[in-house]
Amino acid sequence: MEKITAKLGAALYVCWGLLHFSAAYGVYKLAQGSPATMAQGRLMQTAFYLAAFAATAILLAFTPNWRNDRLGLWVNGVMVGIADIPFILFVLIPRIRTMVARPAWSDALGCSLFSHWPRPDRRHRYRVC
Repeated sequence: MEKITAKLGAALYVCWGLLHFSAAYGVYKLAQGSPATMAQGRLMQTAFYLAAFAATAILLAFTPNWRNDRLGLWVNGVMVGIADIPFILFVLIPRIRTMVARPAWSDALGCSLFSHWPRPDRRHRYRVC
């Protein structure tokens, strides 16, 4: 069962790499359509980084991950996580914040301030957010 799980995980890393090759090609095409400025250079650099992370993920998936090597799993997992952190920080979070009408901290602040007040019906001692 462990070998099947390792091969399935390696196949998913290969899918992740292929998805990021596609993203790298999209960024490259976007850079080709922009004027020759510093922004074009940064887009080309981003495309290169995406392709390098994708190639490394696929290479690690076929070598240590396929054989169920623990160190290979951790190296690939950390590398894939580092590769996706900028996407989360600079694409997903700003997109989510524009979709929400109020600031994200308002729910957490309200929940932390008012969670200890008793409810009027007294069935529950404390309010749970």
